[in-house]
Amino acid sequence: MNAPARIKGPTTLVHGPRGGCDRPVLKERGQREVFCGLTGIVWLHRKIQDAFFLVVGSRTCAHLLQSAAGVMIFAEPRFATAVIDERDLAGLADAHDELDRVVTELLARRPDIKLLFLVGSCPSEVIKLDLAKAAERLNRNYHPATRVLAYSGSGIETTFTEGEDACLASLVPDLAATDASQLLLVGALPDIVEDQFLRMLSAMGIDSVAVLPGRNADAMPAVGPNTSYMLLQPFLTETAARLAGRGAQYLPALFPFGAAGTRAFLAAAAARFGVSDETFEAVIAAPEKRAHEAIARHRPTLAGKSISFFPDSQLEPPLARFLAEECDMRPIEVGSPYLHRQHLAEELPRLPQDVRLSEGQDVDRQLARLEDDGPDLTVCGLGLANPLEARGYRTKWAIELIFSPIHGFEQAGDLAELFARPLQRAERLAV
Repeated sequence: MNAPARIKGPTTLVHGPRGGCDRPVLKERGQREVFCGLTGIVWLHRKIQDAFFLVVGSRTCAHLLQSAAGVMIFAEPRFATAVIDERDLAGLADAHDELDRVVTELLARRPDIKLLFLVGSCPSEVIKLDLAKAAERLNRNYHPATRVLAYSGSGIETTFTEGEDACLASLVPDLAATDASQLLLVGALPDIVEDQFLRMLSAMGIDSVAVLPGRNADAMPAVGPNTSYMLLQPFLTETAARLAGRGAQYLPALFPFGAAGTRAFLAAAAARFGVSDETFEAVIAAPEKRAHEAIARHRPTLAGKSISFFPDSQLEPPLARFLAEECDMRPIEVGSPYLHRQHLAEELPRLPQDVRLSEGQDVDRQLARLEDDGPDLTVCGLGLANPLEARGYRTKWAIELIFSPIHGFEQAGDLAELFARPLQRAERLAV
């Protein structure tokens, strides 16, 4: 791969220490290669079972969601796109009247919808609409049967996973208030993985546990000054800020990836709620052992291999920590769209000291560094994977790390396998 002839965008080297990061961070602002925040609808519409996501956007938005979600033709999906067409662009129709009409038709056809999200996108005509005001107006008409909220999934404002952050943040102002002491787990997980965490916490004696988002509109948690919240995902920046605004207390921990990350995550919760060491060890002993054994099966493939992360989902630092500590891989560059120093304060010090940390993206510059580094595996978006494969690089689709269950003890082996698989494939093809 030839180095680019022309470099665009500024690059700044910022030196630590900054909130637990005691190493330089390469800050880049240039061309990005990442999905927009609308993609979060693909997993959120499955998580909140009586919600509906109405994207206000173009036909491109509709095609993106239909292809990403892979909805079967006979399914009844819980998302759709209100397409801005020629009449809207020509000013022949009032956009707010058209939106009201679409919502009225939708709710008449689907009275089971209890939570309706109006999701903004990036066309200029959509940006001109005040969807927050539209949601307030529609909410007056349809509440309490249906609650209407709005957030932006625009690629101008959000990257891939920030769509989930914007969605959850829109829920926080309307959460009920409580003074009860409780633990709040924040982030959308597959139900089976969420249940695993709830069972272990319950076995420790931590029974007052809530989850954001709830599985339906009536199951959204209450929040207050005695709520301690833990983030399951590192990209929930705005959601965390709004929870703090409601008085909730942030409980820092490693993110629950791999055996070590899951142990540290649960240990932070146990310490906060006074669980004894004996009880904690008894609860996690069996699943932790299974996690170590499952990871060990893939370590021979991964050990000693180098890896670089292109910025995509903000999962990159905790995943790099997992691969370095538990799989003996060698991260060269760990790029992330944004490094939240507080939320990553437990993660960054545990990365190897020679790792290059980069924040933001300039694709041309990162491709040039990739050629110099020559990693054994590159984690990147779909748009870069095939060209890199054609140049002889082994790649891992970053999007698969979002759509696959990877949190917790029981998924630790699956997480390791996701990185082992492309290396094993390359070995088979070389024979």
